[in-house]
Amino acid sequence: QVQLVESGGGLVQAGGSLRLSCAASGNIKTLNAMAWYRQAPGKQRELVAAITSAGSTNYSNSVKGRFTISRDNAKKTVYLQMNSLRPEDTAVYYCNADGQYYRNYGTWADFRSWGQGTQVTVSS
Repeated sequence: QVQLVESGGGLVQAGGSLRLSCAASGNIKTLNAMAWYRQAPGKQRELVAAITSAGSTNYSNSVKGRFTISRDNAKKTVYLQMNSLRPEDTAVYYCNADGQYYRNYGTWADFRSWGQGTQVTVSS
């Protein structure tokens, strides 16, 4: 199985910055797309940013120009640099990744995993 562990959330004033990290571990064969989602109270989970294994990125319109997603394939880690934070960015941020993992007897299977979430709170 594959586990994702996030870190870096916290409380920040509007206009400030935070950097989230998400490290993947387990019997990973390949790590494909990695992404950050967020869910604010009373709202649906939404995609914030995603990055392919080759480094192609896409962002939601609400964060474009303020957030930057990046990854370190050797460390199996994805980052989200968040600048110019706004109160409406307040949410629980979740890491997501998909790929293949090794099972017993040399076989492998697809996976799609979620992290446990990290709280980001932006005060006005």
